[in-house]
Amino acid sequence: MKNKNNRRDALVYHAKPNPGKIEVSPTTNYSTQRDLSLAYSPGVAYPCLEIEKDKSNVYKYTSKGNLVAVITNGTAVLGLGDIGPEASKPVMEGKALLFKIFAGIDVFDIEIDTKDTEKFIETVKNISPTFGGINLEDIKAPEAFEIEKRLSEELDIPVMHDDQHGTAIISSAALLNALDIVEKKIENVQMVVCGAGAAAISCTRMYKAFGLKPENIIMTDSKGVIRSNRKDLTSEKKEFATTKKIDTLEDAFKNADVFIGLSKSDMVTPKMLLSMAKNPIVFAMANPNPEIEYSLAMKTRDDIIMATGRSDHPNQVNNVLGFPFIFRGALDVKATKINDQMKMAAVKALASLAKESVPEFVNIAYDKTKLTFGKNYIIPKPFDPRLITKIPPEVAKAAMESGVATEPIECWKKYEEELHNRLGSDKKIVRVLIDRAKTSPKRIVYAEADHLDVLKAAQIVHEEGIGFPILLGNKEVIEELKEEIEFDADLPIIDPKSKEELHNREKYGKKYWEMRKRKGVTYFSAVNKMKERNLFAAMMLSNGDADTLISGYSRSYPVTVKPMLEVIGRAPGVNKVATTNLMITSKGPIFLSDTSINIDPSAKDLAIIAKMTSETVKMFGLEPNIAMVSYSNFGSSTHPMVLKVNEAVRFLHRNFPEINVDGPVQSDFALNKEMFQKKFSFSKLSGKKVNTLIFPNLDAANTNYKVIKELDNALSIGPIMMGMSKAVHVIQLGASVEEMVNMSAVAVVDAQKKSKIKK
Repeated sequence: MKNKNNRRDALVYHAKPNPGKIEVSPTTNYSTQRDLSLAYSPGVAYPCLEIEKDKSNVYKYTSKGNLVAVITNGTAVLGLGDIGPEASKPVMEGKALLFKIFAGIDVFDIEIDTKDTEKFIETVKNISPTFGGINLEDIKAPEAFEIEKRLSEELDIPVMHDDQHGTAIISSAALLNALDIVEKKIENVQMVVCGAGAAAISCTRMYKAFGLKPENIIMTDSKGVIRSNRKDLTSEKKEFATTKKIDTLEDAFKNADVFIGLSKSDMVTPKMLLSMAKNPIVFAMANPNPEIEYSLAMKTRDDIIMATGRSDHPNQVNNVLGFPFIFRGALDVKATKINDQMKMAAVKALASLAKESVPEFVNIAYDKTKLTFGKNYIIPKPFDPRLITKIPPEVAKAAMESGVATEPIECWKKYEEELHNRLGSDKKIVRVLIDRAKTSPKRIVYAEADHLDVLKAAQIVHEEGIGFPILLGNKEVIEELKEEIEFDADLPIIDPKSKEELHNREKYGKKYWEMRKRKGVTYFSAVNKMKERNLFAAMMLSNGDADTLISGYSRSYPVTVKPMLEVIGRAPGVNKVATTNLMITSKGPIFLSDTSINIDPSAKDLAIIAKMTSETVKMFGLEPNIAMVSYSNFGSSTHPMVLKVNEAVRFLHRNFPEINVDGPVQSDFALNKEMFQKKFSFSKLSGKKVNTLIFPNLDAANTNYKVIKELDNALSIGPIMMGMSKAVHVIQLGASVEEMVNMSAVAVVDAQKKSKIKK
């Protein structure tokens, strides 16, 4: 049934709120008649004439320089095969999305309805003036080789077939590092390649470019070992035909140093692994299931270095590590080609990056104490923010050195800053958060699970492996809703009012009475209060029967928070609980505090809220740069509201000098790095991108977060409760399913953090 749910979710995802995954958005003003006359007639004639005089001006006056075509005919789509151009469009849109979120590159996906190689090439050539680069995708071999070769030769823009070269580049970086670890030289190793499609051919050619000897390669296809005496070989396969008397894949494994799998699952047995040389390198890259399961391979040999295409194992060979950044570097120097030198530069950059100290952001994202170069970390992680500043410059330099760059980069520092700025507008932080939650899922109580949207959120959390839902509410209603949304997982359903829960009501009621007996609560009333689901959920958490809880969907924030404060209470050393909201805006992520609890905090309260927010920002893998906002800039007013903020800043500077915080400052200055630096160069925040705003009161914080949410269409994660002794999170009344799923991930990560502190 899980596959059924995945099918439904995938179809809804692609159909709503609008069909597809991408859209075209204007980049210039268009609100006035003057704007429209400049955008189209008559103003548009002027750039047209400039381009007519000099074709290179097309890069100056149009989007060509940042526009890539992802082109296919749908003949070799993922694991689906020849499904045709229309059916391939969702995949091409997905590739477009990856280009945009990882490298800021715009894409038009183009599906061509022909299997004729010449017609395909002609079509691409005819539309090529529109684009700065062409990414060929999901075209079957051997036609793919001819298409890429011809287009690369006949066009003056970069062309790359990612199915071939993406895997080749990533796996080459991993191979070089793995060989370094086992102290073997590439020119001496014996390699077995299982698979002979476009990816396998390209990978092996790349390995040869780095020194692998042809006589040390055994390649197999669906018919067995590719031997020179076979009569059915394409020209590409002939390049790797062996004269050795080896007939089977099993025979090829004997004393091999390296295995490269680009075929299908279960091709390799433990017996084959055991026959390999000492310290074998095994890249089982078939997706979704590798040629041999990771756990089985690791159990078979403890001296193995293994990589797969899967994100749930170390050393994922993921093409997203390559193609966005390779095209980024090629586009930025207006390269006429993506040549071997550029591909090899990308390999070296990736290999080198894996050997550098890993930033805390990446460790946090993957819930590791410290990732270090070694058997389980031979290639960078896809969420490593350094990828965009490491790979494109090396690709660009290689393009310049090999003579294919038409607009060389002159200031590398400025270029790196431009690359940094391209990271700001995506939602990577949400993906990092969810992936981190999935590394150690926790038990989540949903106190309002008999509401449809809450149950939908719990379903997603369960199916995605984010957490283990515990459903509170009317059991009959929950069962009916589960059937309605085809949620058939066997999860705990608890109705605090039911007879079955009398024992727990008495157990929790007694503990609650002990907490509150000096606050006017009687034993009888305490037991009776356990029929209230929020109190029951809080007691479950307090008693260790759950790790975290989510509530607030159907009740006001104050009503929901009150029992949490009574039962759970503050963390040791915390005298003020507060909330922050993470807003994923068009200019990047930004935290706003306190959005829900403290109406008019004192100066010291503000400082403590800033300190707690700083720790929360770090939980998301970001370095906090905090502006204490006001209507005044650095002492320009002596109003008590401003003086309060000023005093909070002095408290923070005196007691927590390690925090990047300053103020009072107006919000527009805080969010405009250039304007801030020009006006307030003396500040601790000068030259830094502010990602956290602390407001002087609840009115300002709550109003601003809701305005940003509506005007910027920003994704909101929160309110995130800070300062509680356990991972309690109260959502806003009527929160969306997406918001609840994201808050569930926050709750799990918070519980992970609190469990480590407790230990």
